Amino acid sequence: MSFCNIAGRRRADINHGGRCFRTGRSTHCRGRVRVFADDRVVLVDSVTEVEIRWVESTWQRRITRVRRLTGGWTSTMLGLTGHDGEQAVLRLMTKEPWRRHAAGLLPREAAVQQQLQRSSIPAPRSIALDPSGETAGAPAHLMSWLPGRLCLTSATDGILEAMAQVLVGIHQFAPGRNRPRQYQSWAAPGKRVTPPWAKRHQLWHQAFELLEQPVPAYPGTFLHRDFHLGNLLWSQGRISGVVDWVETSWGPAILDVAHATTYLAMLHGVEAGARFTNAYRRRADGRHDEDEFRYWNVMDIVGYLPDPAKVVQPWRDSGLDINDDLARSRLEQRLEHVLRTHRRPD
Repeated sequence: MSFCNIAGRRRADINHGGRCFRTGRSTHCRGRVRVFADDRVVLVDSVTEVEIRWVESTWQRRITRVRRLTGGWTSTMLGLTGHDGEQAVLRLMTKEPWRRHAAGLLPREAAVQQQLQRSSIPAPRSIALDPSGETAGAPAHLMSWLPGRLCLTSATDGILEAMAQVLVGIHQFAPGRNRPRQYQSWAAPGKRVTPPWAKRHQLWHQAFELLEQPVPAYPGTFLHRDFHLGNLLWSQGRISGVVDWVETSWGPAILDVAHATTYLAMLHGVEAGARFTNAYRRRADGRHDEDEFRYWNVMDIVGYLPDPAKVVQPWRDSGLDINDDLARSRLEQRLEHVLRTHRRPD
């Protein structure tokens, strides 16, 4: 039995009202999930006939059901069911600026998924790819379906320990000659502006000054680069899937830890994030340099500027009562914790 209250859903199905039209023998209703005479179910707000035809031709199955998956905010994610009961997931890069960079992001995700098939990491398998969208209608990546559900509502020790164990395994993966690209900072100089919602301006000034320092040396590691609760599927109390590999990189392991910690802090509070960091350290290597720790954690926090509100809507879609102001306040509290707690004694 899972320790997360997931109410029997794998992400979420959407059912809205709207007008209908026909494609071939089927009637499709815009914005509505509906079953037709041929057992086809189509959510037209999220998928077009062109995209369905591309999937059917590459997957060699007639699609009988399409449902929108919630939890992410960079792409449209759809769960598909074939006529034989097989399931798959379709990523459509419909949102900017990710659509603009799909030619680099989607092939990277497909290549990484192929690499990970020789590991014990529970990643999807790439099935088909159209990074330009020339055939599919939008930049598209079709991949295998993984069992499990999102678990955003809890941060128990069991959840945090399982997260830490899987992340250590990811960092131990050896890609050989096919290393992913070097990590990219999401805290570019243009983001280093105190946000209008900030209560502690001096904290942000300290953070920006810290990022002006030389980048600390680090041993390179295979990174997921977007590891957090929103990219993990759970089944029977265990992580059954790690998804969203478009940002996979080579860089400092602490950058992955920091990202997961910041996400947890905004979702469940600073203390939950700190417990995850400690769980990871116990499994990896307890030794760390506090100055380096502060640098990479501050880099991750600043990466959420100008406003972390962009990540909050998927949480609300999953039933969590977290408003924009709470996420902002918790991000600032996390920054204070990093700057005040992880400091070398004078």
